[in-house]
Amino acid sequence: MKNKFSLIILIAFTVLSFYSCSSISKITQQLTNLQRLQFKLENVNNFNLMGIGLSNKKGLSDFSLSDGIKFASALSSNSFPAEFTLNIAAMNPNTGSDGSVSSSATLAGLDWQLYIDDVPTISGNISSPIEIPGTGQSTIIPLTMRLDLYKFFSGKGKDGIVNLALALGGVNGSASRLRLDAQPTVNTPFGPLVYPGKITIIDKKFSS
Repeated sequence: MKNKFSLIILIAFTVLSFYSCSSISKITQQLTNLQRLQFKLENVNNFNLMGIGLSNKKGLSDFSLSDGIKFASALSSNSFPAEFTLNIAAMNPNTGSDGSVSSSATLAGLDWQLYIDDVPTISGNISSPIEIPGTGQSTIIPLTMRLDLYKFFSGKGKDGIVNLALALGGVNGSASRLRLDAQPTVNTPFGPLVYPGKITIIDKKFSS
């Protein structure tokens, strides 16, 4: 994200021309630090498919007869509603230990789109600002996802959709088949600043 905030920093220099050199240096450093926020997909929790919890299920054989009836009903109505929590880990590396100024950052927005197996699905944003302290510890941002899997994956068939849901939220589920394309907005001394481009958030490593 280097040089992406050069314009706002240039404006900052102009606006702050009446301030002391120390004030200019401090605020400019804060602006530069904002681009260092990092994100990754932490995990998937509380996955429900048609109201059936999947956290204790490994495969199709773990579903009850009543669950099978729900599946049949879902297939006839062409609807497989799913709901789960996707936890995002946000890291603020501005701890002061590497020469940066120790500072917290406020994430004012996170405009995201969810991809499952590289298929674009739903989009959204965080509902309220989130403070990310410069402690070196990650801050968890829980995003509630609600979507109809049939709408996006009808070609997989009933068993394929259930297996996909289990891969995400079952006993051995993970976020490895998910990604977010997101555009953060951070608060600055000059008001909210939208990242000039989107970032890709995955589960394997932090991205900034």
